[in-house]
Amino acid sequence: MFFYVDESGHTGSNLFDPDQPLLFYGALSSRLNVDVLAKSLLKRARQKAGVKRLHANELGNSGLSRIAEELIRAQKRFSLRFDFYRVNKKDHAAICFFDQIFDQGMNPAVPWSAYWTPLRYMLLLRVSTLFDEELLRAAWAARITPIDKKAEEILREVCNELLGRISELPDERTQEIVTDALNWAITNTSEIHYNVRKKSDAISVMPNAIGFQHVLIGIALRVRQSGRKDISVVVDRQSQFNKAQARTNDWYGRLSGANQPLGPGLPTLDLRGMPNTKISFSSGFDSAGLELVDVYLWIFKRLFEEKDVTPDLYPLIKKQLPVGHTDEISLSAIVRRWEPVFRSMEATELTEEQLMEGRKLMEADEMKRRVHLAG
Repeated sequence: MFFYVDESGHTGSNLFDPDQPLLFYGALSSRLNVDVLAKSLLKRARQKAGVKRLHANELGNSGLSRIAEELIRAQKRFSLRFDFYRVNKKDHAAICFFDQIFDQGMNPAVPWSAYWTPLRYMLLLRVSTLFDEELLRAAWAARITPIDKKAEEILREVCNELLGRISELPDERTQEIVTDALNWAITNTSEIHYNVRKKSDAISVMPNAIGFQHVLIGIALRVRQSGRKDISVVVDRQSQFNKAQARTNDWYGRLSGANQPLGPGLPTLDLRGMPNTKISFSSGFDSAGLELVDVYLWIFKRLFEEKDVTPDLYPLIKKQLPVGHTDEISLSAIVRRWEPVFRSMEATELTEEQLMEGRKLMEADEMKRRVHLAG
């Protein structure tokens, strides 16, 4: 099984570029070695387009339209599958803050049930409403600042500002949990381990690295579906994030075969089929697969942004819609996934016995939490 991975919308540590609010990843897969078998086909496409390498951003709609026949032929011949991933950069900053400050394993002022059950998503969405862009910028600056004293000072300022906005939360219980969590973080800032330890570690918390995790999980899914064991993963070469991508791949490779529930009612981390193999980095000048994934990524990015795509390319799109996978890291994606779950939970009628058992669990959880608050 052969995979070719590219990204678009890279802005480094700047998550607040209004012109590029999203980071995109594309992963093209085939049972055949596209790099070897597509050489002659893509050579004709390049000659027709008058370029040395197919780069969709330079070719645009008109250039891609001229080689649509070759692109469609490649899709059929190699049974190409395209998977599309997105990261909302601002939302990533908010999610980073929540996952550090409200992680119950780090912050004992947070109830166990508020983080290790689907309630974490409800709490995340509510906490995120307290941020404006200025405060979110500060929270992100603290996250990527390697100087502990400076980062912790910024973090305490962020938490204090959030405390001043607690009244905006919709109910007293949420206000209580958020208040206690923020106060504990202010008092025990160094124990939160909020910021990166050194400058080079900041790369590992960027949207590029987080988005690549979802690419690898998608690759594991494709491998399970194919039943193939011989895996090759080629990633577009670029200087800043390839090392972080390689580390992420190695870490996930060591966990290959894991199928770990994250908590009651939460998704499982399913790494069955995760290839325990090195990824390779290449230039689009040396990889036909990377040339093709660049084209697919450009097309589907334009579709997502509701921009025009030439009708000549519609057969590429139509073929992928029923077979391609997609995923997104954003607050709106969390709403789309979990709001129906919460609504169904509200509509579920519990027996008196179930209610009593639930109250006992919540009371025990609250007693443990209050021990730390008293301390």
